[in-house]
Amino acid sequence: MIEQKPLRGIRVLDLSRVLAGPFCAMNLADLGADVIKIELPGRGDDARGYAPRIPNSSDSGYYYSVNRGKRSVTIDLRQPAGAELLLELVRRSDVVLENFSPGTMERFNLDYARLSAANPRIILCSISGFGQSGPMASAPAYDIVAQALGGTMSITGPAGGEPTRCGVSVGDLAAALYGVIAILAALRERDSSGAGRHLDIAMLDCQVAWLEDALARFSATGVAPQPIGSRHPSITPFQQFRAADGYFVAGCGNEAIWRRFCDAIGLPGLKDDPRFLANAGRTANHAALEPILQDHFAALPRAHWLGLLEAANVPAAPIATVAEVAVNPHLHERRMILRADHPSFADLIVPGSPLKTAGVASAPATRSPALGENTEAVLGELLGYDADRIARLRAAGVI
Repeated sequence: MIEQKPLRGIRVLDLSRVLAGPFCAMNLADLGADVIKIELPGRGDDARGYAPRIPNSSDSGYYYSVNRGKRSVTIDLRQPAGAELLLELVRRSDVVLENFSPGTMERFNLDYARLSAANPRIILCSISGFGQSGPMASAPAYDIVAQALGGTMSITGPAGGEPTRCGVSVGDLAAALYGVIAILAALRERDSSGAGRHLDIAMLDCQVAWLEDALARFSATGVAPQPIGSRHPSITPFQQFRAADGYFVAGCGNEAIWRRFCDAIGLPGLKDDPRFLANAGRTANHAALEPILQDHFAALPRAHWLGLLEAANVPAAPIATVAEVAVNPHLHERRMILRADHPSFADLIVPGSPLKTAGVASAPATRSPALGENTEAVLGELLGYDADRIARLRAAGVI
């Protein structure tokens, strides 16, 4: 089966940098959009300077991991001629994505009103720390700021321990994925209305949206949730355990699984303990149940317990290192571990795309563009610029 990517024919101008915007645009590219990354001449996306460096190359592994499948065009948007050049591209595009501080697009004279005047069908997606409105709109923000202010850090970490930042940048990534959702919805709406939209995605808003049931627990009990380690606040057992040689996780989301769990691990008496008969009781008596299980699991290797739990159809897994993830055969079969198409380092590994069509074995483009690599090609292809005109723009520092 040949995959027809759903965003084929959609053109995105990606003005963003570092993580939230680039990750959003990368997912659009994975879905088939023609993503043209607009970067500052001579410098480019800040992430091009981030560690780690790819061996045998000056490229950044960080940059490479979130900019695959795009084309890079260098334009100095600070120059009026650069802004005019972008508007020419806007007339031939569907989406503009930016994650500058609010007010920056206005300073470039590229606010939504001007973009829309150039192309009424254009969709502008602005991703920022705190949104385009509100008393904090102009405040600087990073992922860790969004995690802190949005409550994420306050409920992450070991019980009784210090607040902890998540191991992946959920502040940026949540905003990126909500940006993808908003853009897809705006494209769908445009099909009927014919008009574009200005989408306002705030990292802080997205963190609050991801508080899951924490706000409900607070409003119902009057007690602010605290870090409780790996366990679930409402389901027990549902956490990590330490075996004789390493860690694993297991979860019992209903009573049938709990009974299978007890039988599998050789503690059938727990099923009949009045404290642990139902999930509500197990959660209320977690402090009594956890030591029983932890002491039991500490006696034998992780593989022993996982074999028993797998045979009993209890959800369980080892806590894998990144090195173990990289060689997981299931992930390789699912094309989630890919060797990047890098010109000088064949061993660079990048994640695949989780956006799949059943029955279709496909993988995204894995090459990220060099700075300005596609400038001449894009300006010639989309705008009809000849070599002399491009040379004049380059001499003036516009591209």
